[in-house]
Amino acid sequence: MTDTDHTPAIAQRFRGFLPIVVDVETGGFDARRDALLEIAAVTVRMDAQGHLAPHQTHACHVAPFPGANLDPKALAFTGIDPNHPFRDAMEEKAALQHIFTPIRQQVRETGCSRAILVGHNAAFDLGFINAAVERTGIKRNPFHPFSTFDTVTLAGLAYGQTVLARAAQAAGLEWDSNEAHSAIYDAERTAELFCAIVNRWSELDPDHPWEHP
Repeated sequence: MTDTDHTPAIAQRFRGFLPIVVDVETGGFDARRDALLEIAAVTVRMDAQGHLAPHQTHACHVAPFPGANLDPKALAFTGIDPNHPFRDAMEEKAALQHIFTPIRQQVRETGCSRAILVGHNAAFDLGFINAAVERTGIKRNPFHPFSTFDTVTLAGLAYGQTVLARAAQAAGLEWDSNEAHSAIYDAERTAELFCAIVNRWSELDPDHPWEHP
C-alpha cells in the first residue's frame, strides 16, 4: 500500500489542488479601482467513483472599499444597490476571511496543498480577489496566485458554448435569467457546469487513477 492510497481522491485528481468555484460581482472591470460587491464560493466533493458534485456555498455582500469606483452601468447590469439598507455588507477584510476560512478547512480535510479558483472568465474573478487581498493585507490567501480553471474554455471544448447561460443549457442544466448576475446563482451554476464537464471526461477515461476501489 502506497501513501497515495490514503490520499483523498480529489487531491490526486488535480495534482494536489482543490477546485473552488468563485463568482464575484463588482462595480466595474478594474480590479484595483472598482468596488468588489459580492463574493460567492462553492466547494466540490468527489465520490468513490471519481465523480464531482457541488458541496457547500459560502457567500457575502461586500462594502465598497474607501474611494472605490462604482460604475453606474455595472450596477445597472448586476442590479446591486450598494447603499441598500438591508444589504448587510461586510468590510472587505471580514468578507475575505468569511470566504477563506472554510476554503482553508476544505484544503486541509481533502489533503490538498492549495485551492485553485474555478470561474467563468476566471481571470476576472481572481483579479478582484487578489486586489482585495492586497488592499486588506491578508497573508494567507488560499488560492493559487495565477493558475485557474476557466469554464469558458472548458465549456467551449465540451459543448461549443462560451456564454455561461448557453453552456449550462447545453450541459442539460437549468438556467433562470431572472436569477443570473448574483454571485451565489452564477457560482452555483458554474460549479454544476464544471462538475458536469469533469464527470463527462471521467466517463471517457474509466480507468482514471483517482477512483478508489
